[in-house]
Amino acid sequence: MDAEDFDAVLRTVREFIRKEVVGREAEIEERDEIPAQIRQQAAGLGLFGWALPEEYGGLGLSMGEDVRLAIELGYTTPAFRSLFGTNNGIAGQAIVKYGTDAQRTEWLPKLAAGEAIAAFALTETEAGSDPSGLTTRAVRDGSEFVVTGAKRFITNAPLADVFVVFARTEPDSTGRHGISALLVPAGAPGLTVGPHDPKMGQAGAWTAEVFFDEVRVGEDALIGAEGEGFRIAMASLARGRLHIAAVCVGMAERALAEAVEHAKVTRQGGRPIGEFQLVQALLAESHAELYAGRTMVLDAAAKYDSGEDRKLAPSSAKLFCTEMLGRVADRAVQVHGGMGYMRGVAVERIYRDARLFRIYEGTSEIQKLVIAKQLLADRG
Repeated sequence: MDAEDFDAVLRTVREFIRKEVVGREAEIEERDEIPAQIRQQAAGLGLFGWALPEEYGGLGLSMGEDVRLAIELGYTTPAFRSLFGTNNGIAGQAIVKYGTDAQRTEWLPKLAAGEAIAAFALTETEAGSDPSGLTTRAVRDGSEFVVTGAKRFITNAPLADVFVVFARTEPDSTGRHGISALLVPAGAPGLTVGPHDPKMGQAGAWTAEVFFDEVRVGEDALIGAEGEGFRIAMASLARGRLHIAAVCVGMAERALAEAVEHAKVTRQGGRPIGEFQLVQALLAESHAELYAGRTMVLDAAAKYDSGEDRKLAPSSAKLFCTEMLGRVADRAVQVHGGMGYMRGVAVERIYRDARLFRIYEGTSEIQKLVIAKQLLADRG
């Protein structure tokens, strides 16, 4: 896609979000689901496959284009992006980069068209930010794998048509060794999905537990080589972390816009509160941090596309931008005063929605470890 075509896509998505999705945020929050009409419109815009290859019906966006689109998607409730985020990100990219030709042919066109949703089944009760502790097993039985175990907090699990499942194919292995990735269709006997989780924020973005009770899949379900699962997971997460950083930039942009507008129109003592210097300080601090986050994301994406850095920069961007969003959302609530604490006010929802980004796809603490280890390795 050339620059002119991408700019047209960006304008179309921006207009759609501001005209169609923002106006239905309260409905999404109240009903805890994305309306079917919005899902259909998103599919029509190509949003279920923006990062998937064009040969399979996707838009084939680069990382640099991906983050610019993600900033636009972040302007509204994150549940909207979550609906198709795994198709383009952690689940879809595992199939793109490591899947067989048959797996790509079967699943990528459906994912790109929005006809199917993929879920990334990695997290477990005792294997969250560090997936090396996972215990789900996939034991060989002739030409099949028998999958047993449970996953939790799996995004889009109740909606998923296919799961990218990480399990131990070497029963006696520990740590990051002996883990493989398998494609498991949602209708496989023995696979069940629990009810979607009630959460602090991000209403409409469904997560749930997934249970595997001797689920049988053929050898052709293996993604990549046997035992390569940990590397597949980490590679998928690195791209996903940079995308999440960009989403946080978009959310911070929305929070700041709401705060600025409130400061302009709300009066105390006969004056707009935007004339008060301490209110101005809150706005200025948020703008400076937002500017830094946007610049960091764009630079990290350029280095990702060039191959210069696909580890240190994504983790750095994810750490800074998720933490930055929390501070910007907090200041936006403060500018609103008592109104910022009321349900139905955009900054109150943003404040709750923002908290999750510092946890999933690697907590802030895990990002610090990744960054430090990479720095020490480079200097060694």
